[in-house]
Amino acid sequence: MKHFTLPKDGGLIEEGLPDGILHGFERIKAKIYDESRQASYAIADIITDAINSAGDRVFRLGLTTGSTPRSLYNELARRYEAGKVSFKNVVIVSIDEYYPSSVNDRQSRNFRLHESLLDKVDIPAENIFIPDGSVPQDKVSAYCARFDTVARNLDLLVIGVGEQGQVGFNEAGTRANSRTRTVRLSYKSRKRQARNFNGDMAATPAAAITIGISTMLSAKKIILMAWGEGKAEAVRAVVEGEPSEAIPASFLQSHDDISFYVDATAACLLTRIVAPWLVGPCEWSKKFIRGAVVWLCQKVGKPILKLTEKDYLENNLGEVIEKYGPFDKINIEVFNDLQHTITGWPGGKPNADDSTRPVPAKPFPKTVLIFSPHPDDDVISMGGTFIRLVSQGHDVHVAYETSGNVAVHDDVVLQHMDCAFQLGFADKFDEVKALVDSKIPGEPEPRALLELKAAIRRSEARGAVRSFGLNDNTNVHFLNLPFYESGGVKKLPRSQADVDIIKKLVTDLKPDMIFMAGDLADPHGTHRVCTEAALEALDQLREEGCKWLADTHVWLYRGAWMEWELGRVDMAVPLSPDEMIKKRHSIFRHLSQKDIVPFPGDDPREFWQRAEERTQNTAKLYDELGMAEYQAIEVFLKLC
Repeated sequence: MKHFTLPKDGGLIEEGLPDGILHGFERIKAKIYDESRQASYAIADIITDAINSAGDRVFRLGLTTGSTPRSLYNELARRYEAGKVSFKNVVIVSIDEYYPSSVNDRQSRNFRLHESLLDKVDIPAENIFIPDGSVPQDKVSAYCARFDTVARNLDLLVIGVGEQGQVGFNEAGTRANSRTRTVRLSYKSRKRQARNFNGDMAATPAAAITIGISTMLSAKKIILMAWGEGKAEAVRAVVEGEPSEAIPASFLQSHDDISFYVDATAACLLTRIVAPWLVGPCEWSKKFIRGAVVWLCQKVGKPILKLTEKDYLENNLGEVIEKYGPFDKINIEVFNDLQHTITGWPGGKPNADDSTRPVPAKPFPKTVLIFSPHPDDDVISMGGTFIRLVSQGHDVHVAYETSGNVAVHDDVVLQHMDCAFQLGFADKFDEVKALVDSKIPGEPEPRALLELKAAIRRSEARGAVRSFGLNDNTNVHFLNLPFYESGGVKKLPRSQADVDIIKKLVTDLKPDMIFMAGDLADPHGTHRVCTEAALEALDQLREEGCKWLADTHVWLYRGAWMEWELGRVDMAVPLSPDEMIKKRHSIFRHLSQKDIVPFPGDDPREFWQRAEERTQNTAKLYDELGMAEYQAIEVFLKLC
């Protein structure tokens, strides 16, 4: 199955670069991989080699739970099945547990670690040490002190880093000398953990047991892990920032043998990615030069055409002048290049010279297919462009890849049932209330309840696109990809069944343009899975001889969680104030996601607020670089 990574276009030439230079800005060495699975396999190599090298000696391994180590544990289990490693002489220490909790709770760290790894390998039960969340409150402090002695001096500690730089349940305010203890979970942390309890804050524990920073530092070797754009800020702070109680993982910088394994998206804010010319020699592509110039403009506070040779030289960009200068030629070329990304015709302008436009004029009108992972990502992330494509006469279709059912609050369902009764339809309120009351925290929701929630999401999506003139009967497609239908936050593995559904739609429509999500910071992982399934579908169709796909271009949008850097942008669509209002109103049609969305992530704002701020900030950046001033701009990357 295909795994999505953003295309590379220029960058640091790392081959032959001494470690001292490559990691010169890093307090913890970052090991960057294109994709998280590759990083997980590399960590699995380290663990496997270390266990095998220990021979008959007991090897003490500290592990974490959560979504980050999932692929690592799958790989370790696979290697055990293949006879490449045995866990008979391994002691495993888990770093945290909810408090209070029972070993039988499906949400507990104990249950999840057994489910994901321990039950799949040959580790003796007496070699497993997981904090006991059932210890009485009057005995828990003494218990934590005893557990701390067990958790110290591990041979290897492998842990994930959270979005706020937390490790285990060591949150902001944790001290460097902290030991194993109980901690109160902050509101933000509980809200994040509520994903494991079907979004129910009341069912989410208010405390946890966690080993401390001092305990972690006693390990002989530490490996940190982080995947995805949502971890990028934390990765930068931990790898390059000063040690701080606000970022607990940053205290681990003092360890003598520590590495941070990250995928390319989690590493996207590190200096050697953002400004690699500060580190060493670079490969200078057209887009890479544009990114460097945009960075320079923001660094010195000037528009492109006011940059001087001194600005380049004083900011380590002398190499680009030597190869592609003089500086004023670079300024003009980058200005024109960026200006040509701007278009009011995202589907191509008919009967126009398209030599410098991002989208060709022909064919016109185009068949356009927009993939939306959830039933609102289309209008949130590219609603203005969506509206423009419809108004300019293109045959626009939208495919909602998942039902989005688990993101509907129970109260919203009950309100809809009451509304139906008040309108004179059957009284199903008590029946549905019984379904809601039958839910078990951590277990999949009742299928009948999920169907009601899916219906609510469908009606909202139809209303949203109907608001700006799209035919919601012929041009709206609900794919209901099977991977999503687990009934809970944890999804099923992506399979060929998901890909086949997408292949059929693409084959039926034969689109000229395809838009899909490139926003991989989605905290639930749904965006990534949907995009990978769609790209896999296109690859398989090409292999099957669909020659018409050679003329189909794929565009990636963002906007719900992050926005494209201007160095990457291939198309920028300006929005007028009126279009911004239309976009906002279409987002408002998704009433179940307004105010009380169960899984909002760490950003407390509503989606329309996030989307408007990002598009307005993009317009401001274009303006500061010397372009025309617009109300807002939606931007896209052309994948192929």
